Amino acid sequence: MRYAASEKLEIIRLVEQAHLPVRKTLEKLGVSRATFYRWYDLYQTGGLEALEDKPSRPLRVWNRELAAQFTDTKSYFVSEASVYRLLKAHDLVPSPAFIVVKAADVFKDKTSAPNQLCQTDFTYLKVIGWAKPAKDPAMRSIVGWQAEGWFYLSTILDDFSRFIIAWKLCATMKAKDVAETLNLALQASGLNQVHVIHRPRLLSDNGSSYISGDLAKWLGEHKIAHIRGAPCHPQTRGKIERWHQTLKNRIMLENYYFPSELEAQIGGFIDYYNNRRYHESLNNLTPADVYFGRGSNILSERERIKHLTIQNRRLQNQLNAA
Repeated sequence: MRYAASEKLEIIRLVEQAHLPVRKTLEKLGVSRATFYRWYDLYQTGGLEALEDKPSRPLRVWNRELAAQFTDTKSYFVSEASVYRLLKAHDLVPSPAFIVVKAADVFKDKTSAPNQLCQTDFTYLKVIGWAKPAKDPAMRSIVGWQAEGWFYLSTILDDFSRFIIAWKLCATMKAKDVAETLNLALQASGLNQVHVIHRPRLLSDNGSSYISGDLAKWLGEHKIAHIRGAPCHPQTRGKIERWHQTLKNRIMLENYYFPSELEAQIGGFIDYYNNRRYHESLNNLTPADVYFGRGSNILSERERIKHLTIQNRRLQNQLNAA
């Protein structure tokens, strides 16, 4: 339900003047605490005008990716504005298919290098008409198979580079699934073969698979510290939530009828995401460039190409003027 700015202000006043605790007052008003505190912060910083609903508008990030890719492949610098202007002039700028919602502008506690902090989470993916064994043994003896079709993607994402270190498509969301995905991450990063003083920390939510004693035992054996984000606080794990959104926006445009088909699509997109998708937050580098330490060389080469391109343009302008 949408409220006008005046109605939001009235709710704020009611909560401020109520004799009941904030939680009970909001329950009677039918407003969640997260929504109320967001309104309250907006009102404190911007007054009544800040409570007005603003239309969502996606940021233009694709022109940055095209500009960076053109510079890397053609050795000729083109600015982001030029890419947008040229495509707009030829009517090649379509309306966005999805609106990207940002959890927060910046991550509060930033990492400074790869393999310092890993984020993990599950997300739901559906395979149409696919049957899995019934969970309840009693029901399994009666119905045998049930057409649930839901599978769960477990991902390990490096916080600093956004590189997808490991992933696994699971039939359940149990502690053993998390441990298996972490094993894949340790193998992929090589941390299971070398001795390091500071092992990567693990950041997760408070799901049952992450707070289980079995996972705590496994993490203790591998000397991995575990951090759990605060409930109702998406900014804590904003990067992996954004990754889930990016993945689903791309692969869920089609229906899948076999788990292997879905798994192949996930693997293909992760390869693209890690090695070919530029990120504005990474200075228009790919996650693999940052994770494997190639970023500084690429940025230096781009800067060299930019200066060379500008010099050539100035020379051409001088020749045309003469």
